[in-house]
Amino acid sequence: MTAPPVGPGTSLIPRPERTPAALRAALARVAPHRLGEMERQQDEAMALAALTDSLGPITRFLENWTVVVEIARTPATAARLRAAEHTARSLEPADPAWRAAMDDIHALHTTARESLSHG
Repeated sequence: MTAPPVGPGTSLIPRPERTPAALRAALARVAPHRLGEMERQQDEAMALAALTDSLGPITRFLENWTVVVEIARTPATAARLRAAEHTARSLEPADPAWRAAMDDIHALHTTARESLSHG
């Protein structure tokens, strides 16, 4: 079986529900290399929620990983983020290209959050 063609703006998977299980399943399809990171952050969020008697850490965890999946499910957007992150890691903050990369990272995250609030 061959995968369907994926062009710019095409999503690899449908947008998942905002639950740990749905986000984990989606991440396994679009960015499996990040599953360990997600599991660690989920454990940290649960521990902090119990410690503070607040659901805030769990809500933030879900919001963060919903944005990660939203970006990763569109190959062109994911590639743009990877390129910007690479540039940001490779250059000094005094370099104008570093600032441009950081601005792009911020814009990608903002756009993903906005699309989630409208979708």
